[in-house]
Amino acid sequence: MDSSSSSVESCPSFSPSSPEYSDSTPRGSAAAAAASPSSSAISRALHLVKSENPESKVEAAREIRRLAKTSQRCRRLLAHAVPHLVSMLRVRDSADCHESALLALLNLAVKDERNKSSIVEAGALEPITNFLQSSDPNLQEHATAALLTLSASTSNKPIITNSGAIPLLVQILRSGSPQAKMDSVMALSNLSTHSNNASTILKTHPIPPILALLKSSKTSSRTAEKCCALIESLMEFEDGRAALTSEEGGILAVVEVVETGSLSSREHAVGALLSLCQSDRCRYREPILREGVIPGLLELTVQGTPKSRVKAQTLLRLLRESPYPRSELQPDTLENIVCNIISQIDGDEQSGKAKKMLAEMVQVSMEQSLRHLQRRALVCTPGDLAD
Repeated sequence: MDSSSSSVESCPSFSPSSPEYSDSTPRGSAAAAAASPSSSAISRALHLVKSENPESKVEAAREIRRLAKTSQRCRRLLAHAVPHLVSMLRVRDSADCHESALLALLNLAVKDERNKSSIVEAGALEPITNFLQSSDPNLQEHATAALLTLSASTSNKPIITNSGAIPLLVQILRSGSPQAKMDSVMALSNLSTHSNNASTILKTHPIPPILALLKSSKTSSRTAEKCCALIESLMEFEDGRAALTSEEGGILAVVEVVETGSLSSREHAVGALLSLCQSDRCRYREPILREGVIPGLLELTVQGTPKSRVKAQTLLRLLRESPYPRSELQPDTLENIVCNIISQIDGDEQSGKAKKMLAEMVQVSMEQSLRHLQRRALVCTPGDLAD
């Protein structure tokens, strides 16, 4: 899996107790050779997948799927099967053929950039995008997972966009199975990082289904992280900002991730709110404040990632009453900015919570400064003292 701003892909599950997986066998040893699939098994699978017999081809695809899970080496050796597996996707009225070929291609593509490219070059996108519209939920799920994996490759992103997959992925986001929805938002998040793709996604009106998925997911989940990453990308556009704020509970859903999400999710969530406020402070300041964002922002300034700390501090400055620099008697410190905001918050509960968070933030800041001074004292030499 990649970082928050890059791509994620769907991976097959490996069980340490399975004979297909071992992380303790020494490389290059006789034991490793015995544990790895034999060349005869790979040769047999490659031979069967070229057969004219449909049942033999399905058997081969299932074997390739199994073998591809075992190692990168097997995925390389089985790359020759890609054109034959793609041709199986075009066989008419054969659910077994489609499913077995899709799953084999999916496993071949995982963590293998060359296979990802060769699958697309072999013409797999047309049948895969057609499967997104299948009435068979299993086939729809497998097709979504395949697009998720293929979209992790930078070179594939514009090709997937040109295939017309984006509107279909958004439709999956609206009405697919729970697993297909999760894979769809991850694929869309992957695609949104490529130039102009975010604006293409926005034309499909994706904000309502993204928010629906975000609200139904745990704020600490991978799904919530990708929902927020996609929302942050879409906040670059006025249509995206208007869509988020017009949805009931839209800003609140993002604020809740700021409070309780994973570190990566919170970074994307605060980035989305910051984009809102930077685009039109007068318009979006009050709606953001109304949802009780201050405690979460305060915590991020101390415990967030380096990027989210900067974003949280910048947003706090934008949320204060006056956008202009404060006087020298009231320096533009984070504490003064927050005190200014707290004085404007309605309701004792929110104000009290914010004040408590501010006190904790100051305490943590003091403790960090003290530890820094102690570390400096420990490395200080007699010569340093003499100076």
